[in-house]
Amino acid sequence: MRLDIYRRAEQDGKFSYLAVPEARNIPEEATNTDWEVEARAIEVDDNADQIPDYDIDNLYGQIREKGYAVTSTFH
Repeated sequence: MRLDIYRRAEQDGKFSYLAVPEARNIPEEATNTDWEVEARAIEVDDNADQIPDYDIDNLYGQIREKGYAVTSTFH
């Protein structure tokens, strides 16, 4: 699956990330924050359930449920 990744600044110079299937718009409930493009059309293995570089867990579960996946923890 190919995903577009967005980021937004959080406290202490950290970021949270949003993964959306390629070419889809950010869902309406997530557009109320200032997301910036981090990466476009990254290839993610169809069996991967996380994207460690962006601290996203339960990747496909979140996409099935909400249409997007977000960072689960801040490091």
